[in-house]
Amino acid sequence: MKKIKISLLGQVAMAIGLGILFGQFLPAAVARIFVTFNSLFGNFLSFSIPLIILGLVAPAIGELGKGAGKLLAVTTLLAYASTVFSGFFTFFSASAVFPQMLPQTTLSALENPEHQMLATYFTVDMPPLMDIMTALLLSFVIGLGLSVIGGTTLQKGFVDFRDIVIRLIENVIIPLLPLHIFGIFLNITLSGQIVSILSMFIKVILVIFVLHILLLLIQFSIAGLASRRNPLVLLKNMLPAYATALGTQSSAATIPVTLKQALKNGVKETVAVFVIPLCATIHLSGSTMKIVACAMAIMYMAGQPVTLGSYGGFILMLGITMVAAPGVPGGAIMAALGLLGSMLGFDETLQALMIALYIAMDSFGTACNVTGDGAIAVIIDKIAPSFAGK
Repeated sequence: MKKIKISLLGQVAMAIGLGILFGQFLPAAVARIFVTFNSLFGNFLSFSIPLIILGLVAPAIGELGKGAGKLLAVTTLLAYASTVFSGFFTFFSASAVFPQMLPQTTLSALENPEHQMLATYFTVDMPPLMDIMTALLLSFVIGLGLSVIGGTTLQKGFVDFRDIVIRLIENVIIPLLPLHIFGIFLNITLSGQIVSILSMFIKVILVIFVLHILLLLIQFSIAGLASRRNPLVLLKNMLPAYATALGTQSSAATIPVTLKQALKNGVKETVAVFVIPLCATIHLSGSTMKIVACAMAIMYMAGQPVTLGSYGGFILMLGITMVAAPGVPGGAIMAALGLLGSMLGFDETLQALMIALYIAMDSFGTACNVTGDGAIAVIIDKIAPSFAGK
């Protein structure tokens, strides 16, 4: 009998539903067992985040620096610019609508869980080897160094370290996430805040759906302007890739379809086979949109200030971090947790809400990512002749 495999989205949905259900009748003494697990898992996650950043960012920067010259540099910069634009576009759009849509201070009790939420039976400190900013700076220094030196020994070592980090994410953190989210929603239900949380989820999902459609229209309008072609036709030709990504929830798995549709848009094969696989890794405009919007929604409802000053640096750093996000379900939000904690002050509970909200829209973010890859391919195809022979 074939074993039924439930997707991460399905597991998270079940965890949220069961957390709400069991929160209606489970005794507090039993619920505290799951709260204790959440504390242990959260501490382990805090310990792992600097390792995740170092293991993903350093080899990614090192590999980019050893690539195919100016065309690689231009493609990478264009992907980064698109990702950062997505972040600021989301920030200003959400700033206009979230204050009217979301009740502020609704989640303020989550900032003081000892007053309204269940306490743990015990805690185990798991101090990280370094703080988040140290991990980021060290990753940049090592990555840039790897990109310019002639040797490969250290690069190979960091590639092996990246494999360890990815296995940690795939085999430990991701499988335990549903149980972690179950415990969070169990505790939130017992605290009487679940209605406001679910209402926020629905509103944010609707806003992000509209924003990611607008983002695609902007991306293809720029591509159409650069190539002097109808942007709606270009976007229409990429819809099979969009639909495939909705089903697979994987940019890598959608590459064959994205490549085929890019060729249909008139992109030269030599350009398409270079740009599409690269952008599947480094261009995450849709994922960036989800992270920025979800973080803003949670901060509004927690009564925390949301300013351009605090989010400007976060978005710029997030664009770099997304380049190194692993290609596994939930990989982008895993890579972003360090920035959420260090730059926006998200604690374990708010990070768990971010993970649940992000994964609830994983398909839409992936579809936006891969469809936008088609726009970048069109632009690069237009400017590629200037790099011929270089």
